[in-house]
Order: sequence, then structure tokens, then C-alpha cells
Amino acid sequence: MSESVKLQFSFIKRTLQFRFDAGTSRGVLKTRDVYWIKVQDPKNPEVIGWGEAAPLVKLSPDYREDFEEILAQSLAKLSQESWEMEENSLLEKVKSLVSFDLPSLRFGVEMALLDYFNGGKKRFFSNPFFDKNQPIPINGLIWMGDRSFMLEQIDQKLNEGFDCIKMKIGAIDFEQELELLGYIRERYSKKQIVLRVDANGAFSPENVMEKLSRLAQLDIHSIEQPIPAGDWKAMHELCKKTPLPIALDEELIGVQKKSELLDTIQPQHIILKPTLLGGFLETKEWIRLAEERNIGWWMTSALESNIGLNAISQLASSFNTQIPQGLGTGKLYHNNLDSPLEIKSGKIHYNAAKPWENPA
Repeated sequence: MSESVKLQFSFIKRTLQFRFDAGTSRGVLKTRDVYWIKVQDPKNPEVIGWGEAAPLVKLSPDYREDFEEILAQSLAKLSQESWEMEENSLLEKVKSLVSFDLPSLRFGVEMALLDYFNGGKKRFFSNPFFDKNQPIPINGLIWMGDRSFMLEQIDQKLNEGFDCIKMKIGAIDFEQELELLGYIRERYSKKQIVLRVDANGAFSPENVMEKLSRLAQLDIHSIEQPIPAGDWKAMHELCKKTPLPIALDEELIGVQKKSELLDTIQPQHIILKPTLLGGFLETKEWIRLAEERNIGWWMTSALESNIGLNAISQLASSFNTQIPQGLGTGKLYHNNLDSPLEIKSGKIHYNAAKPWENPA
């Protein structure tokens, strides 16, 4: 039987400032609030575990005006508990104590406890990314904006050595978006550059097939969430008839009947965002169910700071995945936490020679 300890939970808020207006089909982001969760044993204060709760505007089930109040109340309750120092026990206890409706909070608490359990080194479990500095291939993300801004980003990502580009579409004129994708395809074949697009539910069931057909002519690898989430029947029909593979994203948020969703829709891929899905345990369950059904998957950050990005990178690495993940968001902010995370030649690396900035 492993030891049980009483732990103290607290948090620090930071408002991250975007380096540019980050355009999505749901609007433009300029700032982003994140909450860094701190865990320590008052009798052994030098070991600190850090996690991150970062509800995403208009998307997270726990993006709400009273989130900070709920966070404070939840952490006060968790500080009354005794914790058995064993990985599965910690995760199962978090699952029982933190509501499924508070996914980013659950993920932040999981993160902080596993970091504490592993000695407060920002390592959560065994994984080649942290343990062996094994880099993870990632996609280069092209944000929405006017044509010249998007073209500038495309050139920059290609020059930086990315061989997988993901472009957000659905905000500017569709013809212009096709032209920008065509700009890449004229220069690089699908063997040289993998092209993904993310519509964030911007297309309607009436016009989506025509748009998918035109995108398919550009050898697109996959499209994320072509129509709004929630209509499983329409999405199933789309996945059955689509000329290019479909990846579910927003469709997974807030869903507890995972098997039912996958069996009903039968998608080609799913996108996993632990902050929106409820953390390590929930994400692992989605992966298990997807792999049983031969459904592809990859992991994506939800604009967390480097604390959350590090945790998601380690989770992806623990599955030894070879396909590009969506983990390139660390340079988005002026005031992100300095960290060992580095992006070079289309991959994210953990450079242990670089120290972590103290969140406090």
C-alpha cells in the first residue's frame, strides 16, 4: 500500500497576450486567460507540481463567468482530501472528485498531481519526448486573416521546414481559400507536403459536399469538423460519402457516450484536445476506442500556455505516434512561460538544457 498525503492546492492566473489577432471561424482572439494550479505538501514545500486549467472561449464546457470562483472552491475541497501516491489511484480519484462538466479543471488537477508525484520536474509519466528528447512531428498552423496575412504565414511555415500544413478555413471567401491551398499544391506534391484544413463547423449540410469535392482536388489529407457539431446523423452521412477523410473535433466535446458517437458517425479520424475532453484519462479512453475501430487520431493543443502544451506533448509521445500532431502553439504569446519547449524543422523538442521559468 502506498503512502497517503494531504496536499495543498492553489492557483495563479495569467492573461496571455497573442502576438497577432488570432482569427477563427468563431471570432478573433487577442488575449487568453489561463490558471496555473499549484500542488505541494506543506511539510515538504520544495517539491511543487504544476498543472494548467485553461477553458477555451466559446468552446470549453467550463468556459463560464464564474470559473475562477468554481476553481477556488474546487481546490479548497481537494486540499481536504488524502491522496494515495500511485499514478492510477491519483487519476481515478480526480475523476471521481472533479465533474466531467469541468474538463479543463480536471486536466489541470491531473497534471499538477502527476507532476508532484514524479518529483516536480514537469514530467508526468514515462515518455520519449521528455525522457529521451525525442522530437514530435507537428503541423504548421495557418491562422485565418486576410489573404496577404495567410500567404505570409504559408511562406513562413514552408521556409521553416514544415512538411505538414494545417489551414483554418471558413472565414474568408472560399475561392480565396482554395487559391491559397492551390499556391502550396502548385509547388509541393502531397508526398512533399501534407495539407490539412480545419473548418470549425463553418459549412452547412446543404453546401458541404460541393466544397469537399473541390478541396479533394487539391489532395487534402483531411478536413476537421466540416459542419457544426451535434447532428450525428448528418455527420455520419457525410463521413460515408465524403471524397476526403473527415476528422471530428468539436463533435467530441462534452460527449460521455464515446462508443455510441464513434459507432454512429464512423469518422475517418478524431482530433483529441485534452483540455476540452477532460485530461489524460478521458483522452486515453478516446484513443483506445478509436484504435479498436481503426479510426485515426492525433492530438492538438487548445491554445494552452507551455505548461499545458508540455503535458499534451508528453501524452502524445507516450503513444509513440509518428504522424504530425497539432502542438505548435507555444510561440503564440508575448508572455508565455519560458520553457524547454522548442520548435525546429517542423518538430517540437524538449531541450532539457533550457530551464523552466517559475510560474509564480
